[in-house]
Amino acid sequence: MTILPFHARCPASPDKELPGGTLPHHGTSAGTLAASTNLQARPSPAVMFGVVFPDHTFPLDATAFAQVAPNSWLLDLSTLALAAAPRSAVVFLLPAAAAALPPGKAVAVYFQAAANRPFAFLGALGAARPSASFSLPEAGDEPEPAVGPAKLGVAVEDAAALPPPPDEQRAERVALRVGENLFNFMQSFCGADGGKLVVPTDILDRWFRKFQERAKKDPMYLKSFDF
Repeated sequence: MTILPFHARCPASPDKELPGGTLPHHGTSAGTLAASTNLQARPSPAVMFGVVFPDHTFPLDATAFAQVAPNSWLLDLSTLALAAAPRSAVVFLLPAAAAALPPGKAVAVYFQAAANRPFAFLGALGAARPSASFSLPEAGDEPEPAVGPAKLGVAVEDAAALPPPPDEQRAERVALRVGENLFNFMQSFCGADGGKLVVPTDILDRWFRKFQERAKKDPMYLKSFDF
């Protein structure tokens, strides 16, 4: 992932800088995207995309965001006067934006939990997935206390250059840990036969029973598979 610095400026006040940050760009720069897409031809930013923070806000259109690059937008959550930090966000494309999105491009969604935290990639939208609900990561207190407001970022990028969404990465990690646990269990019962593992025919039943018993005794056991 390449992190490019930017100096965010208010569209209506070119000399006024917004609170700084870094918004990742995957594959191509914002300048290249501006030259290769027709997104600038949209009649109004209000018909491009929007966001709603469940239990906290009404739907907000793109005018709530500051445009920080030709095809990148940033929403400073401190401007919304929320009673509490939202735990999720629903981001959606409006028909005009979905129709104007060129083939091979996607609308990437990022979240920065605090000014001294990196932007986290949440997922991407496109014609086949015009809306999605995203869990927002918490800032936490490590490696240092969180400072500054949270921000939601939206950028048009090459779809092929985007990383897998966090949920998909998490599923892969859990599957790997479960597979390792099963393999280690099988090794304790197997015999060697010319380099092959020979195990009892009911090995999966035995492993699953042990897995269930361990999970019932230790509520934190299942969480250990999600690292």
